[in-house]
Amino acid sequence: MSGLKLLAEDEEDLKILSAHLQDAVLRVGDMVYLPKQHRFAAMMNRFCWEDCGGNQTGVRVLCGLHFDGVLKVQSAHVRQDNPNAVVSLLAIDFSPDQDGAGSIDLMLAGGGCIRLSVECVAATLRDMTDPRPAVSRPAHDLEHS
Repeated sequence: MSGLKLLAEDEEDLKILSAHLQDAVLRVGDMVYLPKQHRFAAMMNRFCWEDCGGNQTGVRVLCGLHFDGVLKVQSAHVRQDNPNAVVSLLAIDFSPDQDGAGSIDLMLAGGGCIRLSVECVAATLRDMTDPRPAVSRPAHDLEHS
């Protein structure tokens, strides 16, 4: 297996991670904030937009994503009472404050958002499995967005 291994250390790098993670799906229970380690981590099934060995419906890969230097995590419109609830990641956005600090928003389908207050951009994405056929190819209704 030779999947993606990406680091993000600035806003431009984060845009690349966001592109690779568009339409990733994950369970709410597969996200964790570790305050003592200042780390937020998640396991998700990303759709391989870069066509890693794909077929007509595409392929997905289980990947790990973590952010370091996380000071606080907030969420809106995320069903935290159900660890098996599935969410779809649409994009990752960075809003800078001062000295490299800022907020990283994990924007979810349906209006959900997870906001990470960070000291700086420090993220790692790593594929954990070989590609496997996707059930379907993600599609977006652009007329109603």
